[in-house]
Amino acid sequence: FFFRDSLPSHRRRGRSPSSFFFPFPHQDTAIMEAAFMDSGTTVDKGENARLSSFVGAIAIADLVKTTLGPKGMDKILQRISEHDQSVSVTNDGATILKSINLDNAAAKVLVDIARVQDDEVGDGTTSVAVLCGELLREAEDLINQRIHPQTIAEGWRLARNAAREALEASAIDNSGDEAKFREDLFRIARTTLSSKLVT
Repeated sequence: FFFRDSLPSHRRRGRSPSSFFFPFPHQDTAIMEAAFMDSGTTVDKGENARLSSFVGAIAIADLVKTTLGPKGMDKILQRISEHDQSVSVTNDGATILKSINLDNAAAKVLVDIARVQDDEVGDGTTSVAVLCGELLREAEDLINQRIHPQTIAEGWRLARNAAREALEASAIDNSGDEAKFREDLFRIARTTLSSKLVT
C-alpha cells in the first residue's frame, strides 16, 4: 500500500518515480496485520519468536528421546475425541509424533522431518527428531552468544560433510561375500523391526 506524493505535477518534474511514493508509517503495521489475521491470533517477533521456536522444537525432541534405544520406554497414547477414547502403548517415534496436536511452527517442521524420514526409509524417525532437537539446543546457546544464524548453518554443513566422510571411512562392504551380506541384512532387519508392530 502506498500514498501518492502530494506535490503538484509541475513540481514533480525531474524527480525519480520512486520519490512519488512512500510506505505506510510503522505504527500502521499493527492495523494491517489485524486486517489479514483471524481474531485471537497473536504475532511474535524478535526474541520472543526465536525463543518460541526453540522451545517448541526442543520439547518435541525431549518427548521422543526417552523412547530411543533398546531400553527405550513406552508411551501411553489416549485419543481425546469424544467418539474415540482408545488407548495405545508404543515406543515408535513415528506413531507418537503423528498422534500429537501442535500449534508451534518449529515443532511442526520437526514432525514433518520425521514423517519424511518414515516415508522414505521406514525407520529412524526418533533419531531424526532427537538429532534436530540437540542441534537446535546447541544453536540456542550460539544465538545467545550473538553468532549469526547463517554462520551456525554453515558450521552445520561443514559438520555434515565431516560426518559423511567418517562414516564412509568406517563402512565395511560385504557385498562380495554372500553369507556375510545375508547376515548383515538380517541384522539390519532385526534392528529396524524391533520397535515396529508387524501384522
